[in-house]
Amino acid sequence: MTTVYDFEARTIDGKPAPLADYKGRVLLIVNTASECGFTPQFAGLEKLYERYADKGLTVLGFPSNQFLNQDPGNNEEIGAFCTKNYGVTFPMMEKIEVKGSGAAPLYQWLVDQKPGLLGRAIKWNFTKFLIGRDGQVIKRFAPIDKPESITRDIEKALAAA
Repeated sequence: MTTVYDFEARTIDGKPAPLADYKGRVLLIVNTASECGFTPQFAGLEKLYERYADKGLTVLGFPSNQFLNQDPGNNEEIGAFCTKNYGVTFPMMEKIEVKGSGAAPLYQWLVDQKPGLLGRAIKWNFTKFLIGRDGQVIKRFAPIDKPESITRDIEKALAAA
């Protein structure tokens, strides 16, 4: 059976980031953008990370420029923006495609596991996937779902064995 741990990403500064390094942790995987109406969610995502990291949560941000070119910067610019404007300390990965034929294998798997309103597609920036400690997708959240509104689901995932 495939789990999230079977995939690899690259950090925003270009280093390999095997998701197996997060084995046993609850993950919140989010496709992000720096120039979107939902961009202020970075602050809420950072609060979740600060609140629950020591209990086993890791937030992983995956910038994407596929929705109205709302993340046009390079990886260095995106990383600096997130740190300067929202104090992001959770891991940010390099910019990827999250939909279409060029979608990263991780995102192809995520949408297969939890289709949304548009089926096997990512609707917009800040779509969120909650992954359990077993590496399986628990739930998918829409871009309009604010980070603070999903704390109950995160706490439930953290409490699960």
